Amino acid sequence: MSEKSEYPSEKSEMSSAAFVQSALRDHLAPPSLGQVTARIRHAARRLRWSYSRTRDAWYADPRISISADELRAIEAATGLRYGRQELSEIEELISKADALLGDPQADMYRPFIAAIRAFAGALHSSRTEG
Repeated sequence: MSEKSEYPSEKSEMSSAAFVQSALRDHLAPPSLGQVTARIRHAARRLRWSYSRTRDAWYADPRISISADELRAIEAATGLRYGRQELSEIEELISKADALLGDPQADMYRPFIAAIRAFAGALHSSRTEG
């Protein structure tokens, strides 16, 4: 059975269950820890969750609902933030950069704006890929 699965999504955004699944598999209990059961057990201990709850999150069981406290625990343990918040922050940065283009000195700022767009785009794409 393959460990990778399609992430459930809504409007092409990562769901909270998919975010938790990715955080567990890639950051909290990476493949270097060994077999999947050992990785799930390791993640359960780090999060202080039950083994069955961690297993359900590991496989992104569609019946589970991730609470805000659980999401914060994942974010604290991994250093990651839930993708929708990052996306809104990046879009806010881009909108501020676009506001600079309306300035009479816009030609002077264009290279700077292009650099910000490239940086924000690189940040965004590196966070969303599995």
